[in-house]
Amino acid sequence: MNPELRELYQSVILDHNKQPRNFGELPEANGRAEGHNPLCGDHLSVAVRIEEDRLLAIAFEGQGCAISTASASLMSEAVKGLPVSEVRGLFERFHKLVTSDPMQESASQGLGKLEVFSGVREFPIRVKCATLGWHTLQSALSDGDSVSTE
Repeated sequence: MNPELRELYQSVILDHNKQPRNFGELPEANGRAEGHNPLCGDHLSVAVRIEEDRLLAIAFEGQGCAISTASASLMSEAVKGLPVSEVRGLFERFHKLVTSDPMQESASQGLGKLEVFSGVREFPIRVKCATLGWHTLQSALSDGDSVSTE
């Protein structure tokens, strides 16, 4: 990755860490889940409002590292308003982005701002930080059980 692009990606992550979008309570939620990364202590709660198989609203709370918080923030912006099936597909593409071989550029196609996490795959221990919010969202969309990255 070229240095200018890496710097841009870092600034987006820092912005979403300092000013996370959709952070807070969602009183009208009809789906919730808790997520925890015991390795680094990140803990997130994701709340969703689903109507007619569409994710109308999402919010998250908790504490985590910059990658975990920024990922949850960018995730919340990316999935709001989508049909649940598209949310699940976006999760699969995001997961592939952060776990795939860096030479597979096709992994980032169609991810928009979420592509800022492409550098995470260079640090396998950070993949759990980047995906915690996503795994928690998946649980909130289904049974609402707690999830752990371990």
